[in-house]
Amino acid sequence: MERYRSIVYDSNRWEGFELRPGDIILSTPAKCGTTWMQMILALLVLGEPSLPQPLSELSPWLDMQDRARRDVVADLEAQTHRRFIKTHTPLDGLPQDPDVTYICVGRDPRDVALSMDNHMDNLDIPAFMAAREAAAAIDGDELEPMIPRPPRLDDPRERFWAWVDDDRAPTEVGSSLLRTLRHLETFLHAPPELDIVLLRYEDLGRDLSGSMRELAARLCLSVDDGALPSLVEAARFDAMRANAAMTVPGGRTRHWKDNERFFNRGTSGQWRALLDDADLDRYRARARAIGPDDVVDWVHDDL
Repeated sequence: MERYRSIVYDSNRWEGFELRPGDIILSTPAKCGTTWMQMILALLVLGEPSLPQPLSELSPWLDMQDRARRDVVADLEAQTHRRFIKTHTPLDGLPQDPDVTYICVGRDPRDVALSMDNHMDNLDIPAFMAAREAAAAIDGDELEPMIPRPPRLDDPRERFWAWVDDDRAPTEVGSSLLRTLRHLETFLHAPPELDIVLLRYEDLGRDLSGSMRELAARLCLSVDDGALPSLVEAARFDAMRANAAMTVPGGRTRHWKDNERFFNRGTSGQWRALLDDADLDRYRARARAIGPDDVVDWVHDDL
């Protein structure tokens, strides 16, 4: 398996983890609706509009280094419901099992860039680093030193292009245009024996109820028609923001400056207010240069 790692996660934490038939692995590029899809899965699997525990505990991020792997694995082994496990590791870095369902959600990378910009500005880095060090001490791991982050650029357009033009290897960076397209490529070109579900963020936004109904059928989950409207309402963006203490990733470790701000906008097409025609030509050329045409076409509506 390919190893993917950043200061936040390490895909090697999947090694030795025992999968169960029927497990769902939710593998998305960062800022492509991961938490939204975790919530949808929680609602469909459990069949209730209220969560019995924080979403990040119902659907742990196994690769994430802010909790001891020992504790995360113990939590997953204790679960009796159908498990749905979060990861940002592409398919070629994950154990591949034909008895497991893999879900990947794609989103227009131009919106991903803007969402990641808000995400990084809202991250409480000292709090995250403290949690990371405490987890490593429990597991007996030696952490790689954190590379100092460059100063945040003042111009949002410059921050956008820094993300788009980042040429670091996809195995070594948490988010960039190259990393996002590479992640999607591993799923669009997946081995045929694997059970793959591909979804688009924009389609979920256009018809959340229909998308949830279709996903339940695809996963062979029985959802009562009378219960579905309340589940759909609980999965809406405003409801998740209002319940941020339960839905925000890593809520118990408190590494966000503002939990509600994590759910910043959730809309599609935000990039239109930032980019002009010349920018779009430049972006199109970059995307076509680094991504396969079928991947670029699938994740964009207008390229």
